[in-house]
Amino acid sequence: MTISGDFHIGCAGWSIPGRQAAQFPGEGTHLERYASRFIAVEINSSFYRPHQSRTYAKWAGQVPDGFRFAVKFPRAVTHLSRLREPAAVIDEFAGQVDGLGDRLGPVLVQLPPSLAFEPQIAGEFFARLRERIDGAVVCEPRHASWFTDELDDFWKRYQVGRVAADPARVPEAAIAAGAGPVRYWRLHGSPRVYYDAYGEGRLQAWAAAMRDASDAGSNVWVVMDNTAMGHATDDALQLEAMLPGGRTPA
Repeated sequence: MTISGDFHIGCAGWSIPGRQAAQFPGEGTHLERYASRFIAVEINSSFYRPHQSRTYAKWAGQVPDGFRFAVKFPRAVTHLSRLREPAAVIDEFAGQVDGLGDRLGPVLVQLPPSLAFEPQIAGEFFARLRERIDGAVVCEPRHASWFTDELDDFWKRYQVGRVAADPARVPEAAIAAGAGPVRYWRLHGSPRVYYDAYGEGRLQAWAAAMRDASDAGSNVWVVMDNTAMGHATDDALQLEAMLPGGRTPA
């Protein structure tokens, strides 16, 4: 394995750009090839549509011990019902991701930019989610009201990590915070979201913050989401080499 212990570096999805094909085995499924080089991936398709438990189990069977899947929670609750009446979707989702077994990593809850923090609604959502998900949960809020010091107790109550995102809609959104065992970065590409590469210079600054989080005892997750032109794989390989246990890309 390339990265072990506190660092899980990967991409949003397991497609392999042609220019990076030499970094991966030539045989196997896309996921098997991807998992020979990385130990983490983020499943985004679960945000748009449900996957059956047996589909998750099939994916889990294609990766080695130590590999983990982060799974994005469905937009049916986060974006359409805006965290209200979440029970049925949470129960369905939890039953589905059980198919991953011990390969399940963090559950990612991304919120729409227009969704302000409402204590009762947010509390009821995360309380229900916590009844069904024992592992790590992280949240990517995008409204400024979620980034105040007053929410520290809220994150602690539900043991939810606050995702660091780039581009950041407010300065605090660039900082991985919250509670729980995981500090999670989602790097979407900037200035053109999904399209632009980061490159070594900008990745070095992120790597310093990630090393600090690991030194503080957190399990560090980093997902490259700048997939439109294939830069996610390049950037993930470069970042991997900057962190303890990494190796330089060939």
